[in-house]
Amino acid sequence: MEILEAVLILLGLVLVSNVTSHYITAIPVSLLQVAFGVIVALIFNFKIELDTTWFMLLFVAPLLFNDGREFPKKELWKLRGPIFENAILLVFLTTILGGFFVNWLVPTMPLGVSFALVAILSPTDPVAVQSISKRVNLPKNILHLVSGESLINDASGLIAFKYAIAAVVTGYFSISKAAGDFVYMAVVGLLIGIVLMGLLIWLRNWLHSIDFNDAIFSVVLQILTPFVIYVFAEDFLHASGVIAVVTAGILEHVSEKKVRGQTPEITLLTNRTWDIIIYCLNGVVFLILGIELPVAMHAVIKSNTYGTLESFGYAFAIWFMILVIRVVWIIGYQSFSYYVTKKEKKKPKFSVALLAGLSGVRGAITMAGVLSVPALIDGGKVFPDRSLMLFIAASVIVISLLAATITLPLIAPGQGTLETRASLIDEEENEDNDDDAPGYVTYDVARLYMMNSAIANLENNKTEDTQRAVFDIIMDYEANIRKLQHRLHNRTEFTKTMNEMMALRRVALNGMRDSVNDLYEKGLIGKDAYWIKSRQLNRQEYQLAQANGDRQTHRTMPHLSIFARIVRAFKIWQWNESESDNTKADLRLIQKVGSQNAINAIKKFLNSKDIDEKDFSAQTVHFLIVYYERQIQEAQSFGDTEAEEQEYERQLVTLKMQALEAERKAIDLLLENDHIGPNMGLKLRQNINYEETICLNDYKHEND
Repeated sequence: MEILEAVLILLGLVLVSNVTSHYITAIPVSLLQVAFGVIVALIFNFKIELDTTWFMLLFVAPLLFNDGREFPKKELWKLRGPIFENAILLVFLTTILGGFFVNWLVPTMPLGVSFALVAILSPTDPVAVQSISKRVNLPKNILHLVSGESLINDASGLIAFKYAIAAVVTGYFSISKAAGDFVYMAVVGLLIGIVLMGLLIWLRNWLHSIDFNDAIFSVVLQILTPFVIYVFAEDFLHASGVIAVVTAGILEHVSEKKVRGQTPEITLLTNRTWDIIIYCLNGVVFLILGIELPVAMHAVIKSNTYGTLESFGYAFAIWFMILVIRVVWIIGYQSFSYYVTKKEKKKPKFSVALLAGLSGVRGAITMAGVLSVPALIDGGKVFPDRSLMLFIAASVIVISLLAATITLPLIAPGQGTLETRASLIDEEENEDNDDDAPGYVTYDVARLYMMNSAIANLENNKTEDTQRAVFDIIMDYEANIRKLQHRLHNRTEFTKTMNEMMALRRVALNGMRDSVNDLYEKGLIGKDAYWIKSRQLNRQEYQLAQANGDRQTHRTMPHLSIFARIVRAFKIWQWNESESDNTKADLRLIQKVGSQNAINAIKKFLNSKDIDEKDFSAQTVHFLIVYYERQIQEAQSFGDTEAEEQEYERQLVTLKMQALEAERKAIDLLLENDHIGPNMGLKLRQNINYEETICLNDYKHEND
């Protein structure tokens, strides 16, 4: 129960932190999550009992597998040689040089612990790297290099980290054995990733061959893949589960077109499911970092070996050392590409190397790794300087995020905040700059134009048989249009629209009441139906009066006690079946005749001499007319046979598809007339595709 409560609290904090990030846009959400973790730890004494044996499996395996799935892009594939050199050589160079530097800086920290600390600080957050690199306009080669490197260096950094930790725990280290073990772990891990992923791809193809095409099953199978591969590599063959899951992820993406059963539906479901998983895992990792930070700080201070400022100084020095190594490496790569291979056209610049170095933000993999450090070593002794190691790693993550956050607005002002894997990315706000050109309309204005185009298409193709379905779809569009207009208009315009709506609603309600009275006087409806509808109209008029700030006006009607109302209602719906059916039929007649009279009353009111029709929005008038026409169609359709209802459902889907096609044509017109940019056009089309998929899926489920 405690574990379940902790998980729910952490996921709740992930959501709260992302909502907060929507308002505090200058601070990356990762930093906010760290802050939330510190707050709940200090104020509520919230603690997480970490089991390091499952931490790597739960967090590292899915994160790295997803990184592998994102890797093989054409631009990055061209630089695969330099990318792997950076991801492997730079990580090990940083680990060796940085390890000796940390051991010199903090003499009490064993050399093995120093190597482990620097190794886990080497991996960079790929989303943060790409976010920064694109904003500061790095040269393409450097951009693709640092982006590709960030997707692979997690594996090499974790391998070096795990081996250093193993050396500290066992107390044994041999260079020759380390080299042999590394080759074994890397090669076998690579083979396991290839073989197991190949088997899973074969399994999916075989299931497709026997016509087993369950989309949910396929998604669950793909989600379980990194966990199965990681456990098999680590526990059964003692190889690198990290390399295995990265290899499997890359192979998964490369072989995507070879999987015969990989339908667009499965691809979309899989991608969205992975987005949710990565979103939650990254957020939880940074929250745990914040929760563990006060614990580590308390342990460091309690040891009386290091002061708080001294520990912060160590963290800053280590971050700066890693930055220097990274900057020097990038300058060397630039020089080699310019002077030797002639692939780089621009001379090496220190500013470019510095930007590439600052893009090396540390993220979830670093935190997941350092939190997996065991509390005890062989012999039952406490792991040396574990608290200081955790404190420094957490501080370096925060420093790297702060450094990028501070430098980004200075280098590329107005380009937004830093994104990380933990970010909730608002696609609308992160479109490329070409959608901000003069003359382009906003996203909401484009949506209004598209929906109005769809309504016009529906009304032009309306027939007597499809009226009900047409009005139902138009009502949905009208409701969405009103929501958008409410968001777009200022308070004055919104108040004017509401006043127009209330004035016309009063006219319509008066028309409805006249119909009710006329039908009752002619004996076409019974007393029960007359009473029910009159009371309903009274309530609606009262609500309009309240909304407008007017005093309530009472209609003269026979007063009924609460008991009498209950008896009347019970009588209508239960006691006498034939009387109940008669009352229901009367109410449908009122709905049909009254709605038509409401429409006539609105038209008569607008055509009267003392009213200027231009004072009323055409959109508001259209909304009310369609509402009452829909009421008429609903009353007429009562009692339809099952076949007629199925035909109505089919018409809904067909007409909705026509409306969506009209929206697509509206997008084409907006693009042709340069009212929107290509990125916004792509996003608008994507939303239409989603709506189309949802509509067809709903129809399929209802008719299964």
